[in-house]
Amino acid sequence: MTRVAVVKGSRGVEPVYRALDLIDYRKALKGWKMALIKVNFITTKNWETGATTDPIVVEAIVNKLRENSIEVFVVESDATTTNADKACGASGMRDMCDRVGVQFINLRHMKEKVELKIPNPMTLDTITVPSIVTESAIINAAKLKTHMETGVTLGMKNMFGLLPDKFKGKYHMMGMNKVIIDINTVLKPTITVIDGFVGMEGRGPVHGNPVKMDTIIAGTDPVATDATAARAMGIDPQTIEHIKLGHERRLGEMYDIEVVGDGIEAVKRIFARL
Repeated sequence: MTRVAVVKGSRGVEPVYRALDLIDYRKALKGWKMALIKVNFITTKNWETGATTDPIVVEAIVNKLRENSIEVFVVESDATTTNADKACGASGMRDMCDRVGVQFINLRHMKEKVELKIPNPMTLDTITVPSIVTESAIINAAKLKTHMETGVTLGMKNMFGLLPDKFKGKYHMMGMNKVIIDINTVLKPTITVIDGFVGMEGRGPVHGNPVKMDTIIAGTDPVATDATAARAMGIDPQTIEHIKLGHERRLGEMYDIEVVGDGIEAVKRIFARL
Protein backbone atom coordinates (compact mmCIF):
# COMPACT_ATOMS: atom_id res chain seq x y z
CA MET A 1 0.00 0.00 0.00
CA THR A 2 1.29 3.43 -0.95
CA ARG A 3 0.83 6.53 1.21
CA VAL A 4 -0.49 9.91 0.05
CA ALA A 5 -0.87 12.94 2.32
CA VAL A 6 -3.84 15.27 2.00
CA VAL A 7 -3.42 18.36 4.16
CA LYS A 8 -5.87 21.21 4.69
CA GLY A 9 -4.35 24.54 5.70
CA SER A 10 -4.07 28.22 4.90
CA ARG A 11 -1.44 29.30 2.39
CA GLY A 12 2.01 29.09 3.95
CA VAL A 13 4.94 26.75 4.46
CA GLU A 14 3.46 24.75 7.34
CA PRO A 15 0.90 22.69 5.35
CA VAL A 16 3.68 21.73 2.92
CA TYR A 17 5.99 20.74 5.77
CA ARG A 18 3.24 18.63 7.31
CA ALA A 19 2.45 16.86 4.06
CA LEU A 20 6.11 16.05 3.41
CA ASP A 21 6.64 14.76 6.94
CA LEU A 22 3.57 12.52 6.63
CA ILE A 23 5.01 10.72 3.60
CA ASP A 24 8.50 10.35 5.11
CA TYR A 25 10.18 12.52 2.51
CA ARG A 26 13.61 11.94 4.07
CA LYS A 27 13.47 8.25 3.19
CA ALA A 28 12.51 9.10 -0.40
CA LEU A 29 15.48 11.46 -0.72
CA LYS A 30 18.05 9.07 0.72
CA GLY A 31 21.16 8.91 -1.47
CA TRP A 32 20.43 12.08 -3.47
CA LYS A 33 22.78 15.06 -3.36
CA MET A 34 20.98 17.26 -5.89
CA ALA A 35 17.30 17.93 -6.60
CA LEU A 36 15.29 19.75 -9.25
CA ILE A 37 11.98 21.29 -8.23
CA LYS A 38 9.87 21.11 -11.39
CA VAL A 39 7.29 23.90 -11.34
CA ASN A 40 4.36 24.61 -13.67
CA PHE A 41 4.85 27.73 -15.82
CA ILE A 42 2.41 27.14 -18.68
CA THR A 43 1.65 30.88 -18.60
CA THR A 44 2.95 34.16 -17.17
CA LYS A 45 -0.05 34.44 -14.84
CA ASN A 46 0.71 34.46 -11.12
CA TRP A 47 -0.21 31.89 -8.48
CA GLU A 48 -3.41 33.72 -7.46
CA THR A 49 -5.00 32.70 -10.78
CA GLY A 50 -4.47 29.02 -10.02
CA ALA A 51 -2.44 28.65 -13.22
CA THR A 52 1.15 28.52 -11.93
CA THR A 53 2.93 26.93 -8.99
CA ASP A 54 2.77 29.02 -5.83
CA PRO A 55 6.23 30.29 -4.76
CA ILE A 56 5.43 29.59 -1.10
CA VAL A 57 5.07 25.88 -1.90
CA VAL A 58 8.46 25.85 -3.60
CA GLU A 59 10.05 27.79 -0.74
CA ALA A 60 8.82 25.16 1.72
CA ILE A 61 10.24 22.35 -0.44
CA VAL A 62 13.58 24.20 -0.72
CA ASN A 63 13.76 24.47 3.07
CA LYS A 64 13.10 20.77 3.55
CA LEU A 65 15.66 19.77 0.92
CA ARG A 66 18.30 21.98 2.47
CA GLU A 67 17.67 20.40 5.87
CA ASN A 68 18.91 17.22 4.20
CA SER A 69 22.00 18.90 2.67
CA ILE A 70 20.67 18.63 -0.87
CA GLU A 71 21.63 21.15 -3.54
CA VAL A 72 18.46 22.62 -5.04
CA PHE A 73 17.45 24.14 -8.38
CA VAL A 74 14.04 25.29 -9.57
CA VAL A 75 13.39 24.26 -13.18
CA GLU A 76 10.95 24.60 -16.05
CA SER A 77 11.23 24.73 -19.84
CA ASP A 78 9.68 27.03 -22.41
CA ALA A 79 6.26 26.15 -23.75
CA THR A 80 5.08 26.93 -27.27
CA THR A 81 3.57 30.25 -26.23
CA THR A 82 5.36 30.87 -22.93
CA ASN A 83 8.92 31.90 -22.08
CA ALA A 84 9.79 30.17 -18.82
CA ASP A 85 12.17 32.95 -17.73
CA LYS A 86 9.45 35.57 -18.14
CA ALA A 87 6.97 33.35 -16.34
CA CYS A 88 9.42 32.93 -13.47
CA GLY A 89 9.41 36.68 -12.98
CA ALA A 90 5.70 37.26 -13.54
CA SER A 91 4.64 34.43 -11.22
CA GLY A 92 6.64 35.75 -8.28
CA MET A 93 8.94 32.72 -8.34
CA ARG A 94 11.99 34.79 -9.30
CA ASP A 95 11.62 37.02 -6.23
CA MET A 96 11.39 33.97 -3.99
CA CYS A 97 14.42 32.32 -5.63
CA ASP A 98 16.48 35.49 -5.25
CA ARG A 99 15.43 35.88 -1.62
CA VAL A 100 16.36 32.32 -0.58
CA GLY A 101 19.34 31.99 -2.91
CA VAL A 102 18.13 29.31 -5.33
CA GLN A 103 18.94 29.30 -9.04
CA PHE A 104 16.16 29.02 -11.62
CA ILE A 105 17.09 27.01 -14.72
CA ASN A 106 15.25 27.16 -18.03
CA LEU A 107 15.87 23.62 -19.28
CA ARG A 108 15.59 24.70 -22.88
CA HIS A 109 19.01 26.37 -22.62
CA MET A 110 20.91 23.45 -21.09
CA LYS A 111 23.53 22.23 -23.59
CA GLU A 112 24.41 18.80 -22.18
CA LYS A 113 21.63 16.38 -23.04
CA VAL A 114 20.98 12.65 -22.93
CA GLU A 115 18.68 10.45 -25.01
CA LEU A 116 16.49 8.03 -23.09
CA LYS A 117 15.06 4.94 -24.77
CA ILE A 118 11.51 4.19 -23.69
CA PRO A 119 10.76 0.51 -23.06
CA ASN A 120 7.48 -0.73 -24.52
CA PRO A 121 6.54 2.78 -25.72
CA MET A 122 3.01 3.95 -26.42
CA THR A 123 4.05 6.60 -28.95
CA LEU A 124 7.61 7.86 -28.25
CA ASP A 125 10.60 5.60 -28.86
CA THR A 126 12.99 8.02 -27.16
CA ILE A 127 13.05 11.40 -25.47
CA THR A 128 15.97 13.80 -25.10
CA VAL A 129 16.36 15.73 -21.86
CA PRO A 130 19.10 17.76 -20.17
CA SER A 131 21.60 15.51 -18.41
CA ILE A 132 20.91 17.25 -15.10
CA VAL A 133 17.38 15.79 -15.16
CA THR A 134 18.73 12.22 -14.99
CA GLU A 135 21.33 13.12 -12.36
CA SER A 136 18.94 14.65 -9.81
CA ALA A 137 16.00 13.81 -7.63
CA ILE A 138 12.93 15.32 -9.26
CA ILE A 139 10.52 17.05 -6.90
CA ASN A 140 7.37 17.56 -8.92
CA ALA A 141 5.73 20.81 -7.72
CA ALA A 142 2.53 20.48 -9.72
CA LYS A 143 -0.84 22.27 -9.75
CA LEU A 144 -4.38 21.16 -8.95
CA LYS A 145 -6.07 22.00 -12.26
CA THR A 146 -8.45 20.77 -14.88
CA HIS A 147 -7.20 20.41 -18.44
CA MET A 148 -9.26 20.69 -21.62
CA GLU A 149 -7.36 17.87 -23.34
CA THR A 150 -6.28 15.44 -20.62
CA GLY A 151 -9.02 16.09 -18.06
CA VAL A 152 -6.63 17.11 -15.29
CA THR A 153 -3.12 18.48 -15.08
CA LEU A 154 -1.54 17.24 -11.89
CA GLY A 155 1.80 15.55 -11.26
CA MET A 156 2.13 13.14 -14.19
CA LYS A 157 1.18 15.80 -16.73
CA ASN A 158 3.63 18.28 -15.17
CA MET A 159 6.53 15.96 -16.04
CA PHE A 160 5.91 16.83 -19.72
CA GLY A 161 7.62 20.17 -19.04
CA LEU A 162 10.96 18.42 -18.50
CA LEU A 163 11.24 18.11 -22.28
CA PRO A 164 13.38 21.07 -23.38
CA ASP A 165 11.68 21.56 -26.75
CA LYS A 166 10.16 24.99 -27.31
CA PHE A 167 7.53 23.88 -29.79
CA LYS A 168 5.64 21.08 -28.07
CA GLY A 169 2.64 20.98 -30.39
CA LYS A 170 3.97 17.86 -32.11
CA TYR A 171 3.49 15.91 -28.91
CA HIS A 172 -0.15 16.92 -28.66
CA MET A 173 -0.68 15.49 -32.14
CA MET A 174 0.66 12.13 -30.91
CA GLY A 175 -1.92 11.92 -28.13
CA MET A 176 -0.99 13.63 -24.89
CA ASN A 177 -2.11 10.85 -22.56
CA LYS A 178 0.20 8.39 -24.32
CA VAL A 179 3.05 10.92 -24.32
CA ILE A 180 2.58 11.44 -20.57
CA ILE A 181 2.88 7.71 -19.96
CA ASP A 182 6.04 7.41 -22.06
CA ILE A 183 7.71 10.28 -20.20
CA ASN A 184 6.73 8.94 -16.78
CA THR A 185 8.06 5.51 -17.73
CA VAL A 186 11.65 6.80 -17.86
CA LEU A 187 11.44 9.93 -15.68
CA LYS A 188 10.01 9.16 -12.27
CA PRO A 189 9.57 11.92 -9.71
CA THR A 190 11.07 11.20 -6.31
CA ILE A 191 8.28 13.18 -4.64
CA THR A 192 5.14 14.79 -6.05
CA VAL A 193 3.72 17.83 -4.26
CA ILE A 194 0.44 19.13 -5.71
CA ASP A 195 -0.18 22.79 -4.96
CA GLY A 196 -3.85 23.21 -4.20
CA PHE A 197 -3.73 26.43 -2.23
CA VAL A 198 -5.46 27.89 -5.29
CA GLY A 199 -6.56 25.40 -7.94
CA MET A 200 -8.23 25.93 -11.30
CA GLU A 201 -11.49 24.59 -12.72
CA GLY A 202 -13.22 24.90 -16.08
CA ARG A 203 -11.01 25.91 -19.02
CA GLY A 204 -7.73 24.77 -17.51
CA PRO A 205 -4.78 24.74 -17.62
CA VAL A 206 -4.65 28.49 -18.36
CA HIS A 207 -8.07 30.07 -18.90
CA GLY A 208 -10.08 28.45 -16.11
CA ASN A 209 -11.37 29.98 -12.90
CA PRO A 210 -9.36 30.03 -9.65
CA VAL A 211 -10.61 27.86 -6.80
CA LYS A 212 -9.42 28.52 -3.26
CA MET A 213 -8.77 25.04 -1.85
CA ASP A 214 -6.13 25.56 0.89
CA THR A 215 -4.89 22.06 0.12
CA ILE A 216 -1.56 20.29 -0.32
CA ILE A 217 -1.39 16.72 -1.64
CA ALA A 218 1.93 14.84 -1.57
CA GLY A 219 3.24 11.37 -2.25
CA THR A 220 6.10 9.31 -3.60
CA ASP A 221 3.93 7.30 -6.00
CA PRO A 222 2.99 9.61 -8.91
CA VAL A 223 -0.08 7.61 -9.96
CA ALA A 224 -1.43 7.35 -6.41
CA THR A 225 -0.82 11.05 -5.79
CA ASP A 226 -2.65 12.04 -8.98
CA ALA A 227 -5.49 9.59 -8.33
CA THR A 228 -5.96 11.04 -4.85
CA ALA A 229 -5.88 14.61 -6.19
CA ALA A 230 -8.45 13.72 -8.85
CA ARG A 231 -10.75 12.32 -6.16
CA ALA A 232 -10.33 15.55 -4.18
CA MET A 233 -11.57 17.35 -7.32
CA GLY A 234 -14.62 15.11 -7.48
CA ILE A 235 -13.24 13.22 -10.48
CA ASP A 236 -13.02 9.43 -10.77
CA PRO A 237 -9.37 8.75 -11.71
CA GLN A 238 -10.57 5.80 -13.77
CA THR A 239 -11.94 8.40 -16.23
CA ILE A 240 -8.54 10.09 -16.64
CA GLU A 241 -6.73 8.13 -19.32
CA HIS A 242 -3.13 8.76 -18.26
CA ILE A 243 -3.85 7.93 -14.61
CA LYS A 244 -5.63 4.73 -15.63
CA LEU A 245 -2.81 3.80 -18.04
CA GLY A 246 -0.20 4.58 -15.37
CA HIS A 247 -1.89 2.10 -13.05
CA GLU A 248 -2.25 -0.53 -15.77
CA ARG A 249 1.41 -0.18 -16.72
CA ARG A 250 2.46 -0.43 -13.08
CA LEU A 251 3.93 3.04 -12.88
CA GLY A 252 2.01 3.40 -9.65
CA GLU A 253 -1.12 2.45 -7.73
CA MET A 254 -4.61 3.86 -8.31
CA TYR A 255 -6.61 1.96 -5.66
CA ASP A 256 -4.51 0.55 -2.83
CA ILE A 257 -3.74 3.91 -1.21
CA GLU A 258 -3.40 4.93 2.43
CA VAL A 259 -4.55 8.55 2.63
CA VAL A 260 -3.00 10.26 5.65
CA GLY A 261 -3.44 13.72 7.10
CA ASP A 262 -6.86 15.34 6.90
CA GLY A 263 -8.32 13.05 4.24
CA ILE A 264 -10.07 13.61 0.93
CA GLU A 265 -13.46 14.51 2.40
CA ALA A 266 -11.93 17.40 4.35
CA VAL A 267 -10.91 19.13 1.12
CA LYS A 268 -13.18 17.66 -1.57
CA ARG A 269 -14.88 19.97 -4.06
CA ILE A 270 -16.55 19.10 -7.36
CA PHE A 271 -14.49 20.91 -10.00
CA ALA A 272 -16.32 22.27 -13.04
CA ARG A 273 -15.08 20.68 -16.27
CA LEU A 274 -15.66 21.19 -19.97
